[in-house]
Amino acid sequence: MKGKRIVVGVSGGIAVFKAAALVSKLAQTDADVRVILTRSAARFVTPLTFQTLSRNHVAVDTFDEKDPSVVSHIDLADHADLFLIAPATANLIGKIAHGIGDDMLTTTLLATQAPVMIAPAMNVHMFENPIVRENLDKLSRLGFRFIEPGSGQLACGYVGQGRMEEPENILEAVEKFFREQGELPSLAGKRILVTAGPTWEAIDPVRYLTNRSSGKMGYAVAEVAAEAGAEVTLVSGPTTLPVPWGVRRVDVTTAEEMFRTVMEELPQADVIVKSAAVADYRPVETAEQKMKKSRDAMTLHLVKTKDIAAEIGRRKEGRFFIGFAAETEQVEQNAREKLARKGMDLIVANDVSLPGAGFDGETNAVTVFDAAGEVLRLPVTAKREVARRLVGLLAERLNGKELDERN
Repeated sequence: MKGKRIVVGVSGGIAVFKAAALVSKLAQTDADVRVILTRSAARFVTPLTFQTLSRNHVAVDTFDEKDPSVVSHIDLADHADLFLIAPATANLIGKIAHGIGDDMLTTTLLATQAPVMIAPAMNVHMFENPIVRENLDKLSRLGFRFIEPGSGQLACGYVGQGRMEEPENILEAVEKFFREQGELPSLAGKRILVTAGPTWEAIDPVRYLTNRSSGKMGYAVAEVAAEAGAEVTLVSGPTTLPVPWGVRRVDVTTAEEMFRTVMEELPQADVIVKSAAVADYRPVETAEQKMKKSRDAMTLHLVKTKDIAAEIGRRKEGRFFIGFAAETEQVEQNAREKLARKGMDLIVANDVSLPGAGFDGETNAVTVFDAAGEVLRLPVTAKREVARRLVGLLAERLNGKELDERN
C-alpha cells in the first residue's frame, strides 16, 4: 500500500462518519490519499476533518482551482491508482450509471482511467428499488467493483441491507486489490486477443444449439491480463458477465461471427488466448418461422463450422497462441494432439466431468502443456487464480521468447 495513490470519493449520507475512519486507516498504510467531497457530504463532516486525516487538500468545488498549472479534476483523475467511493448514495450511483458529471466528484470519475471500487450505503428500500438495482447491474457490467453493504439496523430505523461496509473490511478489500496487482508480471505494451463464452447456432427464431460455457474462465484471463498492463480485446459469445475494467469487448453470437471478428482482430494482436467454446456444428438451414411440434421425431442436418483455432495457427506468424481443451476422457492425449494439430504454443486442458472443473462454476482444475509436455498443473482453484497463473506463465514465455530473438 505504501505510495499507492488512492482517490476517495465521499457522497452525502450518514455513513460519511465511516468514510472519515476509512481515510484515516488508508493514510496509516502510507498510501497517498486524496479526498473529494460532494457538497452534501461536507454538511455531515467538514473538509477540514478529511484534510487532517489524509494530510492532503480536500476537493469540493469544481471551480476551486488552487494550482494554475493543472486542471484539478483532471489532475486527480490521472493521479489515481484506485478510485474508491465510500459511501456511494443511490443518487451518486444513478449519476455515475448515466454519465452525469455535474460536480467535482462525478466530473473526476468521468475522467479517470483507474479502477473504481464502490461501497454503497442507503436505506434498505432504496437499495432494493428496481431502478437502483438496474443502475448497480449496469455499473457491474461496465467493470466497476462493488463492496456489498452490510445488513442490520440502519440509521433511518429500518432493519435490512444498506449500511456501508465497515472501514476495516473496505481496507482489507483495497489491500487485496493492490496485493494481487503487485504479484502480477508486467504485460505492458502487449496486445492480447481473448475469446470467451459459447456461441448460439439458430435452429429457428426461438431455438438454438449451444453448450454450457459461461465465459467465466476467458473473462478472468482478460481481466487479469488488463490488470497486468496489456491492451486486451475480448471477443465474447452471449454471456451476462460484466466487462472487465479496461477491456474492450466485442460481442458476437454465432461461430461464423466469432470467426470473422477474430480474423479481423488477429493482425493487431501479439497474443491470442482462445478460451471460447465455439460450436463445432451448425444447422444447414435455419427455419424462418418457429418449427411446430408435429412429429414424434425430428432430424436436424448439421454442417461443420469454421475451425477458428486451426486458422489462427495457420496465420499466427510469430504470435503467441494459447488454446483450451475441455475434455471428458484421455485429457492429456487429446490436449497434446490438439496443441500440435492447431499450431498452439500452450494448451490449457481440463476434465469437465470432474467436480469443480466443469462449465459455469467459479473454480477450475487445469493442466497446461507445451510441445515438450506438462508445464503447469493446478488442482481445483478459483478461476481468477487460474487466470493469474496463466498470465504469469505467459509473461515468462514472452520474456524468454524476446531474449531468444535478441540472442
